[in-house]
Amino acid sequence: MSAFKRLGEGGRLDRSKALSFTFDGARLSGYAGDTLASALLANGKLIVGRSFKYHRPRGIVAAGVEEPNALVTLGAGATQEPNSISTMIALAEGLETRSQNAWPSPRFDVMAVNSLLSPFLGAGFYYKTFMGPLKRSWMWYEPLIRNAAGLGVANPEKSSTRYDTTYGFCDVLVVGSGATGLSAALVAARAGLRVVMAEQDFAWGGGLLSQSNEALEYWRTAALAELRACPDVRLLASTTVQGIYDGEQAVLQTGPRLEILRARTIVVATGAIERPLVFPNNDRPGVMLASAVRTYLNRFALAPSSRAVVLTNNDTAYQTAFELAERGVAVTVAELRASPTGDLLAKAAQLGIAIFPRTGVADVVEEKGERLVRLAGRHSVTIGCDVLAMSGGWNPIVHLTSHTGSKPVYDEKIAAFVPGILPKGMFAAGSGAGQFGILTAIRDGERVALAALKALDVAAAKKSVDLPALREDREYAIDPVWGEASRTGKCFVDFQNDVTTMDVQSAHQEGFHSVEHLKRYTTLGMGTDQGKTSNINAIGMMAALRGLDIAATGTTTFRPPFSPLTIGAIAGRSVGAHFRPVRRSPMHRWHEQNGAVFIEAGLWKRAWYYRWAGDAPETAYIQEMQLVRSGVGIADVSTLGKIDVQGPDAGEFLNRVYVNGFAKLPVGKARYGVMLNDDGVVLDDGTTSRISEQLYYMTTTTAQAGEVMSWLEYLLQCHWTDLDVHVASLTDEWGGMAVSGPKSRQALELAFPQDDLSNETLPYMGVKDIVFDGVTVRVLRLSFSGELAYEVHCPARYATSLWEHILRAAEPLGIKPYGLEALASLRIEKGHVAGLELDHRNTLDDLGLGKLASTTKPYVGQALRFRETLQEPLRWSLVGLELLEPEKKLRGASILFAASDAIKGHGRGYVTSVTWSVELQKFIALGLYQGGLKHEGEEIIAAFPLKNEHVRLKIVSPHFIDKAGVRLHA
Repeated sequence: MSAFKRLGEGGRLDRSKALSFTFDGARLSGYAGDTLASALLANGKLIVGRSFKYHRPRGIVAAGVEEPNALVTLGAGATQEPNSISTMIALAEGLETRSQNAWPSPRFDVMAVNSLLSPFLGAGFYYKTFMGPLKRSWMWYEPLIRNAAGLGVANPEKSSTRYDTTYGFCDVLVVGSGATGLSAALVAARAGLRVVMAEQDFAWGGGLLSQSNEALEYWRTAALAELRACPDVRLLASTTVQGIYDGEQAVLQTGPRLEILRARTIVVATGAIERPLVFPNNDRPGVMLASAVRTYLNRFALAPSSRAVVLTNNDTAYQTAFELAERGVAVTVAELRASPTGDLLAKAAQLGIAIFPRTGVADVVEEKGERLVRLAGRHSVTIGCDVLAMSGGWNPIVHLTSHTGSKPVYDEKIAAFVPGILPKGMFAAGSGAGQFGILTAIRDGERVALAALKALDVAAAKKSVDLPALREDREYAIDPVWGEASRTGKCFVDFQNDVTTMDVQSAHQEGFHSVEHLKRYTTLGMGTDQGKTSNINAIGMMAALRGLDIAATGTTTFRPPFSPLTIGAIAGRSVGAHFRPVRRSPMHRWHEQNGAVFIEAGLWKRAWYYRWAGDAPETAYIQEMQLVRSGVGIADVSTLGKIDVQGPDAGEFLNRVYVNGFAKLPVGKARYGVMLNDDGVVLDDGTTSRISEQLYYMTTTTAQAGEVMSWLEYLLQCHWTDLDVHVASLTDEWGGMAVSGPKSRQALELAFPQDDLSNETLPYMGVKDIVFDGVTVRVLRLSFSGELAYEVHCPARYATSLWEHILRAAEPLGIKPYGLEALASLRIEKGHVAGLELDHRNTLDDLGLGKLASTTKPYVGQALRFRETLQEPLRWSLVGLELLEPEKKLRGASILFAASDAIKGHGRGYVTSVTWSVELQKFIALGLYQGGLKHEGEEIIAAFPLKNEHVRLKIVSPHFIDKAGVRLHA
């Protein structure tokens, strides 16, 4: 026999639209207007899953977002979405759902054996059990724990759901569409403001949907009709406000879409959550919140089949008892207080409801398919029933009001936390602020909306919000009960994570008194429900154990998101190429058409090598290196960061940014510079050229272009606001090419015969702007290869034409393009540091650049550069490495050891960059080694543990070729 029956009439269902869906493969039916949870109850599915730790059978407890048990997996394959809250899912035709954490089924779960092991699985068992007895026990336990952990299973396939992010603005955001929210929205809309009302349910009305009062229904529909007629009002159903952030910014989720909404004011009208009571076996299927039973009755036309027991410590549960009795359900009330008020007793007697005062629940058991509730206290009796409806009071939903740092405060009168001092522009109203009752909620929504209008300096409309034809609200009365341990059965505080009263006591006994420590030690409130039904009971218990009041005990920290949120929704379109957009240089198409093989370098697609030099990178880059060393080659360097720095104080600005001096850099000259972070560690290196008195042209490494630009803007906007300097990124605006090799000057003279590019006119580190075919071309005498070389920059739209022109003009010299592999290998031979050495861990001295730093001027990072730990003589610093065993292979990232060291651990350093040297005819490398060049000439060992390889190396100068720089000045 089913615990619930569908009534022949009533509810908010469209009975003309029958819907078919599946649950664990069984085909079931419901109506339009059902949630998945209500449809499951209508089909007799009382057990819908198993608990996290003990795998106890679990049923539906709530009717809203607070539901801790009835989590399901929606869809299959590419559309699969785990941990979906069944009480929030609108029933749809063909909906495919599965239970979670149960095998082979929720009714028979093999892992239920965990209940027998419960004495060993108490609070903190993982800390005590999985760290011994052997030293490496955790490594053995970890995979087992990971396999057992979790509820649903993540989608193993690439999702086919289209996630997106949008942005919006409004004057007033109203969160919630109950009586409070509707009232607040009406006031704001009548004032002509742009209003957004967000409701997490698919139907409008909040708690009004659980009522069966005609006057309330008339008021609800009239309010909605007026709001729908307002052109500046957006009504967003099935929309959860997942977080509220500084500046009245809210994140709204509607299915797979997130909206970042900036509001001028926010009215939080989220209502309250009924809290469960704690008693033995309170997690049995069929034990539900009284408000949920009332919702299923009035909204979904579902009533207990014949009998219900109501357990309460406050007056609100009596309305559930009365409405059940009016539908023909036999009702017994177990009243934890001495007695309810007289009018409740009178109506209960009129409806034939038995009330047992000062009586609680001693146990809930299942015998021969019947649910038995054993009452104890003034009355000891066992009652067979379909449903046990419990009400431990109400908790205002303070989550969103806490997201900006406001701490909730405890209100003794309602035995619950209410919002604390809210930031400017945010307001809380109705039961979400501890103001209970429908008429009270409407008045409070109006009051708060008027306060919001005043904050916006907007006049309110003369018409006030009408009240429905109801008698005055009855005063909310409660005698709080938090729960205590029992020997007759487990008393659950947190249903989702199987945290019991014994666990709370254990945490107290073991010193985890803080509510934050209690949360982490027991995992209380750490599930997808984030403790919506469990937190206050646990806090009340811990307060009693510590002999403190609840206000002094405090609450845990509430953080976004408010309800489970898929990673896909957070990512939006920022996946694949949208997350890592492919960047191409202006000459990319030319490279494609002329035999380039590409490689990803950060976000860029760069020419790795060209097929003219060979079909394999291992041989092609060597041919390209030989070209540059003996003749002339051209490489695409458009990916370098390029930043325009100009203004009267530009020189002073660069002087502070770089460790070396730039204030006196002459016009027409370039200078190599290094900049540090605040902590004295190298941020980036590059060259900056002075084009005119107030204009400088900075180049950075490809990898750090964005970070350097952000760093410069930050310094100007936050630290040096007195400097008259402007910076602008030209990385995408300008293309660049390096022309390198002994014949590079001849190549450019052939390309630009009208310009004097002699050594006298354009010496090493010189800069010259020329005009070619009406376009400004910037020629910089710079070298990254160690050879005579130039960089030629121009606006990106002309870069391919200029590239082709230089290739045609210098064709008699044998010029050809060379790729990234050769470019990087040439710099290793010269001993230039690059991205692999500039890893945000190394200092100037580590890289052999300490002498570059000025001793006469301040610069960023100067003070911390001289910290004791950064000046230790045994720090890892730059060295050159030569392979002594030519028959073996030297690999990048190999770990370096002294010849006498045992080959284990992190060693004394590592190899950063490796190449074959065309000049030395052997493998060489750059690396970082403890003590650096103090060990020059020593033999060391490079180990590559992944392949169990060891090779002998010799430490040498990192400058393998042309140490005197003769070639650069040729």
